[in-house]
Amino acid sequence: MANRHLARSVAMQSLFEWDFNGCKDGNIGKILDANVGEFAPGMEDSKFAKELVEGVLSNRGKIDSIIEKAAPEWPLGQVAMVDRNVLRIGLFELLFGSRKEVPPKVAINEAIELAKTFGSESSGRFVNGVLGTIYREIGEPGKEETSKKKQIVESAADLPVEAKAGGVVYREDRGKQIFALVHDVFGYWTLSKGSLEAGEDAPDAAEREVREELGIDDAKVIEKLGQTEYIAKDPEKGQIRRHVTYFLIKTTDKELNLTPSGGLDDARWFSPKEFKDLKTYPDIKPLLEKAIKKIKGEEQ
Repeated sequence: MANRHLARSVAMQSLFEWDFNGCKDGNIGKILDANVGEFAPGMEDSKFAKELVEGVLSNRGKIDSIIEKAAPEWPLGQVAMVDRNVLRIGLFELLFGSRKEVPPKVAINEAIELAKTFGSESSGRFVNGVLGTIYREIGEPGKEETSKKKQIVESAADLPVEAKAGGVVYREDRGKQIFALVHDVFGYWTLSKGSLEAGEDAPDAAEREVREELGIDDAKVIEKLGQTEYIAKDPEKGQIRRHVTYFLIKTTDKELNLTPSGGLDDARWFSPKEFKDLKTYPDIKPLLEKAIKKIKGEEQ
């Protein structure tokens, strides 16, 4: 067994025991030492096992919150104990580990192998699904803008393209406009969007996506706002170019009912005055500003 895989196995067994005995952080050192002695005597990389265990515990609040949001149909307390702690290790490596030492694909694959070894028949698929969902979203915070303001790097031209469509959704509220934004597990407010289905054009896809994601019935495309393109990471395809076409979309619905999905945890209405205080991705506020100008007739 490779040394680092063995270290991950010992870390998982130690976290399992810690979890089983009531999550008492003060006991983890003794638990880890005992497991190293029993399952990996003479292991050269025991330091790595310690880093994993301590890293999971010190970031447990954020890690557990992201797991719950990425798998909303599975409250953390109902997730099998093995799966829960494998996810904690995998997510710690994805979000807080060194990508040079442990690339994301390696972190995910190692977690899947741990789940298959120590969990149930379905554990590998479950862990793959949750970490894959989170990994797809990781492309957002570090995404590389490839719009007119930033030239596409030459190597990006050969990457596969994933077409998406989304919208700046607004409604009238006492003579003024308010706008619907969705919140992701990384703490950013962004716009509702999704992939085009077979035979679907971008405007139809945008209307369908905002209806499904925001839980609204009325959604009408007014006009096209623009396009953005960025480099993202897919757990199966690797790097891809995500090409998103955004539309100005009007609704008369007042209530937003976010469809639970991996990566998103909230949807709210905001007035333009509130935009400046929101944490958003670089391309979102310019799109919102353009939408406001379109509504006011200041931009053709």
